[in-house]
Amino acid sequence: MSAAVVVFTRDLRLRDQPALTAAVAAGDTVLPMFVFDDRILGTSHANANRMGFLLESLADLRESLKGIGADLVVRRGNWAEQVSAAADDVGATTVHVSADVSAFAAARDAALEDRLLAQRVELLRHPGVMVLPAGSTAPGSGGPWKVFTPYYRKWLAAPWRPVLPAPVHMSLPHGVDPGAMPVLQHLIRGERSPEVAAGGETAGLARLKAWAATSLELYDDHHDDLAAADTSCISAYLHFGCLSPLEVATRLEDRPGGSSFVRQLCWRDFYHQTLAARPETSHADYRDRGDLWRVDDDDATAWIEGRTGFPIVDAAMVQLRREGFMHNRARMVVASFLTKDLYLDWRIGAAHFMSLLVDGDVANNQLNWQWTAGTGADTNPNRIFNPTVQSTRFDPTGEYIRRYLPQLGDVPAPMIHEPDAATRARTGYPMAIIDHRQAITAYRAQLASYRSAAG
Repeated sequence: MSAAVVVFTRDLRLRDQPALTAAVAAGDTVLPMFVFDDRILGTSHANANRMGFLLESLADLRESLKGIGADLVVRRGNWAEQVSAAADDVGATTVHVSADVSAFAAARDAALEDRLLAQRVELLRHPGVMVLPAGSTAPGSGGPWKVFTPYYRKWLAAPWRPVLPAPVHMSLPHGVDPGAMPVLQHLIRGERSPEVAAGGETAGLARLKAWAATSLELYDDHHDDLAAADTSCISAYLHFGCLSPLEVATRLEDRPGGSSFVRQLCWRDFYHQTLAARPETSHADYRDRGDLWRVDDDDATAWIEGRTGFPIVDAAMVQLRREGFMHNRARMVVASFLTKDLYLDWRIGAAHFMSLLVDGDVANNQLNWQWTAGTGADTNPNRIFNPTVQSTRFDPTGEYIRRYLPQLGDVPAPMIHEPDAATRARTGYPMAIIDHRQAITAYRAQLASYRSAAG
């Protein structure tokens, strides 16, 4: 009997899982496995929020596999070594993985491929992480897409692969020990945020179905409304592959409100194809603007701890700490405040987000930070979000602020957006650490000096 191995990474689902479907077609028996990679554990990519979500997603995946006659084989150690050893143990002829875009994923797959070649086992990479795989389309000049709008047009016009059904039956190779699922405390130090969403394909499908039924058609009106909190909140499920981005796009694109929502999935693909072409942008400017970022540990700490004295900024930072999530509009506001008002390096913000976000994704997180900072593919240095204006526009009644800053609970709008000194003294809310107008004037002067120096 022939055997195949499928290695789950960021594709923790049965529905529309091309690597799994291919493994089922290739072998009489299939070994589905997940490896806790020691090179990731202990890094910022393995924060307690994401690891807890991952464990819940794997537990859900295991139950789904048991429901079709299989199980999830869990191992820990060097990823390539564990996968190649498993393939050798069951006499597999093929190993199937989902193609990913980061430099880490590319190096990991290359190390595995080297080992498998020596065993005469074929490594097969499949789509599944993106709607449209990186490199599927290219501009006329060749290379990766650098501007979103033409990419979006091509993305919509390109043929999408069909959505695949979940397998109905699988058999494990005889004698395989699935292994025990580890507990969070054995993998990583630290506690999860108290209000983190539950992980897994089952939870993700339920969330998507409930939200789409009530809110998709209102997406254009609600997606920037901070108080409504009516965004889909499926970003973590997409990051871990509990939901297929292709299935989500296919199911929603023709429904009322669907086109605007699906456009956001295209942004996700755009950043993934950017990272695939420019892996160094996970830590380096996409376009170096010559910034000489300020260094001020006190200001950075105040921003991280939600003590800036700007209610909308501080409320958002509390949301991040409490939920491992932040509303997208709030993400832009706090990123602009860090990089424009405080003129601190975007990497400080990106690292803090990665330390708490459940949906922390190298492509989306780092490149969205660069978009706001003005160092990304769209290098607009004048993209500035006035925190008070953003607050009054997208949280006019102050409900979002009160939700996360209870000390301001009795402060009415419009004062809650910019409390006076007496209100701050009475409530214990701090004074603003910086004057927005003065900060932006200094920021623009700094930009002008860069341009002058560049000739």
